[in-house]
Order: sequence, then structure tokens, then C-alpha cells
Amino acid sequence: MKNLSILGSTGSIGCNTLKIAEMFPDRFAVKALAAKNNIPVLARQVEQFCPEIAVVFDEAAAVELKGKLPAETGVDVLFGENGYKAAAAHESVDLVVVAVVGAAGLMPTLSAIAAGKNIALANKETLVMAGDIVIEQAELNNISILPIDSEHSAIFQCMEGNRREDIDKIFLTASGGPFLNLPEKEFNKIKPEDALNHPNWNMGEKISVDSATLMNKGLEAIEAKCLFDVSQEMIEVVIHPQSVIHSMVSFKDGTVMAQLGIPDMKGAIAYAMAYPERLALRQPTPDFVGIGKLTFEKPDIKKFPCLALAYAACEIGRTLPAVLNAANEVAVAAFLENSISFIKIPEVIEKTMEHHSVVTDPTLSDILEADRWARKQAEDLIKALK
Repeated sequence: MKNLSILGSTGSIGCNTLKIAEMFPDRFAVKALAAKNNIPVLARQVEQFCPEIAVVFDEAAAVELKGKLPAETGVDVLFGENGYKAAAAHESVDLVVVAVVGAAGLMPTLSAIAAGKNIALANKETLVMAGDIVIEQAELNNISILPIDSEHSAIFQCMEGNRREDIDKIFLTASGGPFLNLPEKEFNKIKPEDALNHPNWNMGEKISVDSATLMNKGLEAIEAKCLFDVSQEMIEVVIHPQSVIHSMVSFKDGTVMAQLGIPDMKGAIAYAMAYPERLALRQPTPDFVGIGKLTFEKPDIKKFPCLALAYAACEIGRTLPAVLNAANEVAVAAFLENSISFIKIPEVIEKTMEHHSVVTDPTLSDILEADRWARKQAEDLIKALK
């Protein structure tokens, strides 16, 4: 029996994790659940899975959650930063699934590592912001970080049984999002509901917008560089609209290994949950005959400048990836609120990066300060655009 803590339990990854736990009750027990403020969903999850603790964003949400739970539930309801850290480091937990969105995943992940918990990581921002620190702490504490992102899970699976020194290149595949074939001159007309209409994947709002700008692929490139200890030059992004090949790895003898599957996150989640075993999910394989062909193309970084900005942040490193991520989070939130247009997202990010004084060999405090500064800078830039 593996005991789970799920951070971000009401989001897409969190809900799919719980579906898998429900399918295999003899394999998994849920000991801690953490969400932000989706109290109706969290309350149902608590009643069904009976965790020992449940965590929400603030005291008001905690009061609301308690009011929705039967007295006999017996769950300890916590809130705020200390609550998330408690869920991440809970004594009875074996595996922490980090499925929160954005920079909020960093500190709970570090708390879990410090407490000796293995990590199933769906939060790419943790490694984008502070990858060197997180990996170093994981190694010091003999902790495994198992990727849940479909692309990084695919890379991880392709590398299994092969020597790291034999790797030549990593190919990160991208669907291209909903605007792959939309003329660039039409981008100024894009509305939030257009960006959320992903052709292949069912994701949360922020990740859906990141997919539409290709920032998601840029963040994944930074994550891959850190997670697999490869150079930036060894990572190539390839547009693959069918989303059947989740990523590929080529080796120095010319061999290329690819991991294929339907566009459903449960496969990657289950692989991390049960590693090194595979769970009998009974998911369908791709309909290769029906698909007919698999196509590939280079990303257009002029049309999708967020990808170029992420490449630049990856090359410079230090505190710049944290600034990139923070500015992107602020800009995406503003777009979703109709405060800025779609084409202003990369403009806000680029100007924020330009104003940043990069810190060499940053500490965790330096990274957190860079994140705080970038959010304020991006917010000020957005106000000036109005």
C-alpha cells in the first residue's frame, strides 16, 4: 500500500490521480488532500477518500470546508502556507503528487523533499524557478522525482534501460495549440475562450493558455534540461499536431525511441504512482489506421515569441527563469481577466525580463525575491498598457 498526499487535488491532474487511486484501492490510500478554494469538489473528495488532513488557501475557505463536512469525518482542516507544508511532509505519506499550478508548488515540494518523501511532479514551475536547488536537495535526501507531465514522462520512459551518456537529443513534442494554423494577423482578435479551446488535451485554464502561446513548451524545455541533466542544445521542440507521440529520445547510434499513447494524462500519472510497475488502466491505444499519418514541423518562434523568450531564459539561467515564469503567470491571469490582449502576453514577459538584474549563483531567497519583483514589475507594465 502506497500512501499519497495530493497537492492540487481539485485540478485536472489531481482529479485524475484520485480516479486512479479509486481504481486500485488495494494499492493506494489518500492521506492528505490540498486545494486552493474549490470547496465543493474538495469536500466531496474528503468524504470519499477520508484523508487525515485537508488543506485550503485561507481561513475563510477552511471555515467553509468544515461547514460542508460531516462531523464524523474526523479530518484535520488546515490552511495557508503552513497547511500546504504539513500536507507535503505528512508523516504517513510515501509519495507526494505535486499538481498545483504555478510558483505555488515550489515551497511544498521542498518541504516534501526535506521530509524524505518521493515526489510525483506535475508542477513544471518548481524546476523552472529553482531546478538546481530542488535537484540538489533531492539528491542529498535520496529522493526520487518522478515526472507526471506527459512529455517528461515520455522522455523518462524512453531513457529507461539506456545509459545517460548515450543520449544525443531529446525531442519535446507539442500539439501547437489551438492557433497553430491561425494567421498571425488574426492574433489580436483572440479571446480567452478561444485560447481555452485546446484541440487535443483537457487542461486547466493557465496551462491551456500556455499551450496556446507555446510558453508551456518553453517551460518544459527548461524543466527537461534540469530533470534529465542535459544541455539546452540537446533539447529540440517539434510540433506534432496529432499528440500521439508524447516525446522522443535519440541516441548516439542514430536510434530514436518514442513513447506513444492517446492524449490522456492518466497514463503518465499512473506510471509515476506505481513506478517501476505499470498499472492495468485498460486505456485504448491510438487508432493508428484512423489517424492515418503522423506529422511534424518546426515551431514558428516569430509567431509564438514566448517560446523564444523561454529559450533565452534557459540559456542565461540563474534568476531569469523565475522572472520569466512569474511574468508569464501575471500576464496570463490578466489575459484571462480580459485586462490585456493575447498578443500583449509576450510583450509583458519580455519587458519584465529586460528590466531584471540577473543574480549569479542565486540562493532560494534570491529566487523568491526575483519572483516577487517580477510579479510587481509585470503588474505595473499591465497597468501602463490600460
